[in-house]
Amino acid sequence: MKIAVIGVGALGPDFADWPALRALLKGTTVHQPARTSLPPPTMLPPAEQRRVGPAIKLALAVGGEALAGSGLDATTLATVFAASGGDAENCDALCRALAASAPQLSPTRFHNSVQNAAAGYWGIAQRATAPAMSTGAHDASFAVGLLEAATQIVAGQRPVLLVSSDTDYPEPLRATRPIPDALGVALLLAPPFPAAPATLRIEVRAGVADGLAQPSLESLRAAIPAGRALPLLQRMALGGAGVVHIEYLPALVLRVEVDGAA
Repeated sequence: MKIAVIGVGALGPDFADWPALRALLKGTTVHQPARTSLPPPTMLPPAEQRRVGPAIKLALAVGGEALAGSGLDATTLATVFAASGGDAENCDALCRALAASAPQLSPTRFHNSVQNAAAGYWGIAQRATAPAMSTGAHDASFAVGLLEAATQIVAGQRPVLLVSSDTDYPEPLRATRPIPDALGVALLLAPPFPAAPATLRIEVRAGVADGLAQPSLESLRAAIPAGRALPLLQRMALGGAGVVHIEYLPALVLRVEVDGAA
């Protein structure tokens, strides 16, 4: 499958946007691990802003960055949201409420607990009515999201926004699922066209996923499922042509031929 990349968004430990991450991946700046700082979800109405947690803030921030400047109409843009576990903070709060002697569940907590919560808030923020897919596949969530988006593009010949994001669980859930921090990536993808900033050719193969030479960035790639996107983003940051292998299901990878970007 061949697709084009026309926008990128990124947010994570020590990078607030795609230009900052691109500099880290190119080696022009040094990664200094720091907690991810999530911006307020200003695209939402004030009442909705108060109801959302880190997972929604992260997904909206990177999705908005990838879309900005594209000229595409968000109301008709199809979306794919990929997350390995949804809203981790909300999951913890619900578990604590259910374990209480007199359980009480907030309706807001309940509707934020579903896997498609980020897609729902994106629809509210952008008045979007196009199809929205929400998916999760544990550590393979980015790869599954990319495959889903690429399939929709090839089948429907229209752009798709892919948002892959994960947030950290509080203890005691963190002991079982030790995601250390929040990290999100968004790719605005489209059918290939001659002036595309970058093109990707994707296929599933047996193989081993690529890592990163920088130890701190490699630790993000390995520890946060959305971080599996980092080798692809590094190839795009460096520009030119090359091949990356992205972690997929056991013993399988996405082999991605990259041409362009920087």
